[in-house]
Amino acid sequence: MNKSRRAFLHQAGAALAAAPVVVPRRAWGANDRLAYAVIGTGGRGRWLSRTFQELGAQCVALCDVYEPNLELARKESPAGVKTYIDYREMLAQPGIDFVVIATPDHHHRPNLLAALEAGKDVYLEKPLSMSLEESEEMVRAVRKTRQIVQIGMQRRSMPFIWRAKSLIDEGILGKISMVKAKWNWNFNLPLDNSPLPGKLDWERFLGPAPKRPLEPRRFRWWRGFWDYSGGNMTDQGTHLMDVVQWLTSSGPPLAADCAGKIIDAPGAEVPNVFSATFEYPNFLATWTLDYRTSFEYDWSIQFIGDKGAMVLDRHGSRILSDPGPSGTPWAVKEQGELIYREADRDSPARHLQNLLECIRSRKQPNCPIEVAAAAVAGPHMANLAWREGRKVKRAPASS
Repeated sequence: MNKSRRAFLHQAGAALAAAPVVVPRRAWGANDRLAYAVIGTGGRGRWLSRTFQELGAQCVALCDVYEPNLELARKESPAGVKTYIDYREMLAQPGIDFVVIATPDHHHRPNLLAALEAGKDVYLEKPLSMSLEESEEMVRAVRKTRQIVQIGMQRRSMPFIWRAKSLIDEGILGKISMVKAKWNWNFNLPLDNSPLPGKLDWERFLGPAPKRPLEPRRFRWWRGFWDYSGGNMTDQGTHLMDVVQWLTSSGPPLAADCAGKIIDAPGAEVPNVFSATFEYPNFLATWTLDYRTSFEYDWSIQFIGDKGAMVLDRHGSRILSDPGPSGTPWAVKEQGELIYREADRDSPARHLQNLLECIRSRKQPNCPIEVAAAAVAGPHMANLAWREGRKVKRAPASS
């Protein structure tokens, strides 16, 4: 084994030791269970509720504007769970320790502010906000309270990514010049506008969004419309750009640009194929998404340095050494030696467990609101760049 490889493996061992200790599931007593309520019982909200129940918490209230979703969630909850159509009425119910918010993006701000006003701890799905201004307001609101708020960016609770962070901090990649984040899904989206089965309170769904007559497709795929979301850019971009900034110890980008297209999704407003570029003080990053292909399926992030490259994806992490210069560019080997590999065996339930532990300890969770605000800042800037056809630069931080 050569000296370089021994050094890399030594660093890998140090990273394993530095990874966070995962607290095992505690033995919950019958009178020691945290009680929670859910706002938004679509597919994601129901998964969160099932998982919190598996971790020992008790669902005591559910709220949704769409009756079929509410009924599905009720069937997956304990007997006696109360159901609501008005989340403010639900928040007045006694005995709720924390609130799970899994509503469309445009409801995140009002839902969070109402939960804080009611004195509840919160698990809020990503992306945090609809705009940079909303992010600032939400951060200020949380910090005026003593509430625990965890944002649903589960990679923050995955040990294999913590170990990757330790390796980069130790210099295993050398100087990073480029980071490439990518997400590919073959996502057929017909934007069905046929009548909805079951009862929907359209006015409550619109909430703070502009008023308009009912369009079922806007409810079925709200992420395709600017009134209710930041589109695919902030949805998946919040996850990946957070990892980019976390592992490089960077704040939000200095500037962003974006090219994108809406392909085979008539009626949608947000691009389902795009490429964004972000400028950081010491490196560039790209964030590309293609929802028209399964080529190189799912998510990945490449960190490229002058000593090696790291790839993170749904399979785990791996590091390849850089083969180095060889006199002429076309004579360089295609890639270096594989020097580190770790499979992703981490459950997303760890992130929910972290919230439960933090509610009890009153320590800050793995993804506090400031992290979420920084993660979505670049995607918000890229959306502005695409919609306005210009490069967007970050405003100086206010004093």
